[in-house]
Amino acid sequence: MTSEITLFVNPTAGRGRGAHAAQPAASALRAAGFSVRTVVGTDAADALARLRAAVREGTGAVIAVGGDGLVSLALQALAGTAVPLGVVAVGTGNDFACSLGLPVREPARAGRLAAEALKEGRIREIDLGRAADTWYGTVLCSGFDSRVNDRGNRMRLPLGRFKYDLAILAELASFRPFPYRITLDGGPVIETEATLVAVGNSSSYGGGMRICADAVPDDGLFDVTVVGDCGRGTLLKVFPQVYKGTHLGHPKVTVHRASKVTLEAAGITAYADGEPLGPLPVTAECVPAALRLLT
Repeated sequence: MTSEITLFVNPTAGRGRGAHAAQPAASALRAAGFSVRTVVGTDAADALARLRAAVREGTGAVIAVGGDGLVSLALQALAGTAVPLGVVAVGTGNDFACSLGLPVREPARAGRLAAEALKEGRIREIDLGRAADTWYGTVLCSGFDSRVNDRGNRMRLPLGRFKYDLAILAELASFRPFPYRITLDGGPVIETEATLVAVGNSSSYGGGMRICADAVPDDGLFDVTVVGDCGRGTLLKVFPQVYKGTHLGHPKVTVHRASKVTLEAAGITAYADGEPLGPLPVTAECVPAALRLLT
């Protein structure tokens, strides 16, 4: 393994925490004897192109300093390669790091742990999801939650989380379950009315919502959480339970496990790792051991 490590930085992550976190993470890696090269793009496409070049040139590892969006971008360059990923999680949600037991908002500690993992060869091979030619590490969501994302992304004001709180209220006002067609591992089509369908490689999304609470990221299978035809009252009762994962016991919630999932529904956008994939239908495949993770 080369001693040069690539620090992949989103300086705007977590309202500027990314810029401040890069220095202590880099210092921890240098103190362990590694040389550090920093990659910061002018935009997402430029950042990914620069990271792919670093991978081609033989970097020893990539340490992503930012949130789930930056980790998702790193996956596009690292999936299926031998280059391991470390995470210095300083974003808003940090679901990827949380679900894998990595430090959150502790950049110096995360940098030290990444350096130790490199020296000691502590690498965990985990699965990734692949859908619409995009790799993802956490959850592919569709339905009510993706409609909230759609609406929130269209709103210019207010800023921050409050925008999505307003988007939730607006979607609830016009809420209705959606007719889905779900195919699991090429089996018979399941036709059902559903509030949302989430295809989880790991457990959480949206800043700690454990929608696929029992998902294991190295078992070769997705957890597919189907929230059925809830009314507004039931949805308001069930939704807060998502943060503890206790919603899985509700009679309107069903969990399936599959390695390949096709979702079909009209007027629904799929999101993965919080990023839009495009309208359904979409097919997601679980790719075993697609990523080498520093643990």
